[in-house]
Amino acid sequence: MLIPFLDLKAPYLELKEELDNAYHRVMNSGWYLLGKELEAFEAEFASYCEAKYCVGVGNGLEALHLILRAMDIGPGDEVIVPAHTYIATWLAVSYAGATPVPVEPDEKTYNIDPTRIEAAITERTKAILPVHLYGQPADMDSINQIAVRYGLKVIEDAAQAHGACYKGRRVGGLGNAAGFSFYPGKNLGAFGDGGAVVTNDAIVAERVKMLRNYGSSVKYHNEIKGLNSRLDEVQAAWLRVKLAKLDEWNNRRRLIARYYIESLQGFSDLTLPYVPEWAEPVWHLFVICHPHRNILQKKLIEVGVATLIHYPIPPHLQSAYADMGFQPGSFMIAEKLANQILSVPIGPHLSDESLHIVISQLRLILN
Repeated sequence: MLIPFLDLKAPYLELKEELDNAYHRVMNSGWYLLGKELEAFEAEFASYCEAKYCVGVGNGLEALHLILRAMDIGPGDEVIVPAHTYIATWLAVSYAGATPVPVEPDEKTYNIDPTRIEAAITERTKAILPVHLYGQPADMDSINQIAVRYGLKVIEDAAQAHGACYKGRRVGGLGNAAGFSFYPGKNLGAFGDGGAVVTNDAIVAERVKMLRNYGSSVKYHNEIKGLNSRLDEVQAAWLRVKLAKLDEWNNRRRLIARYYIESLQGFSDLTLPYVPEWAEPVWHLFVICHPHRNILQKKLIEVGVATLIHYPIPPHLQSAYADMGFQPGSFMIAEKLANQILSVPIGPHLSDESLHIVISQLRLILN
């Protein structure tokens, strides 16, 4: 490929000395789990998210799962989820023993449509789990108002939105708790798997701390049935280094997104991202829509531009959820998006030259 979708080596090369020093600091300490590096990262990331608590865990899926467990949401309960999202959002609910109840996305923002949530609420509903998809915050005020009216919890899936703002406030502290992923390709990515729970609720934070460590707060004293889901010291140390660069890297993403939007206006079949006035996205992905998406993707590959589809099969049509009985046509908006969305290269290390090539090739193909 002439232009990769994302360069995962570039962040290491930029921060090589600091990252190497962090690695040696951990290795020389002789302490590799639940130590000072994790404590420092948890404090720094909580502060960054404008929240009180952060608990490092194994990955983003487990972050959401542990939040649900900490809130005693499980068998017999229902959780409202977006119909258009990565399947991990649904899996977290399933792993807790609860049932995911999908709601269609807003056709403009691709996030869960708050106007459709109330119709999906039943007497078994315990929480709403909005996703800040592609790095753009969901409409949290509308969602929180519904939650208050029905006595529901609100859990943010912030796996793609590190640093995004909703009405001037960072995601992560906009609901009862939030789950983050540090998968390598995220805006704040580890060099392996990692995740975190962020919350202002001391009880949730303490329960997640126990749940991530076999249900124990004192060694060999297991108060609840937990699991092993811990963000290790090396990953925490590396994340501390990258956290200091996150705002700078997010700003670079914003510049790239703005240039895409300015340069790709006027093509009748092309739908560009829509940003509400209250949203400040961090552009984890730059997603366009086109009715002939597969042809567009094929032509871009032919000229050396890598793209990805996020996500080609909505969760309700995945074999994993065949038992729920959904058929094609159950969620028409989510299915339409799955057939038309295409993610083009974006990232803090995408060069101006590469950006101009992607745009010029897109314009040539679309003309």
